Amino acid sequence: MDKENKFVGSHLDEIFDKEGILAETEALALKRVIAWELNKAMEERKTTKSQVAKKIHTSRAAFDRLLDPTNTSVTLKSLEKAAIALGKKVHIEFSDLSL
Repeated sequence: MDKENKFVGSHLDEIFDKEGILAETEALALKRVIAWELNKAMEERKTTKSQVAKKIHTSRAAFDRLLDPTNTSVTLKSLEKAAIALGKKVHIEFSDLSL
């Protein structure tokens, strides 16, 4: 048994925080959810990437970046435009960290 493991009994958030990657990990997880929600909304509305891009006055490549689950560079404006085009609304909530 490894009694030197400093993370035994720790929560995952604590480990990420100690390693200095909590914000990056949280952003990536959030972006994956955003991409999934946008794709789900497109499926529900039976619309294509090109149709949404045209509706929000952007290029297909720019919309693809919004749908890329690994690209965390998202502006609130582009997210809101895409959500509205798909009949959705964005809700952002701040909550206390439980570290």
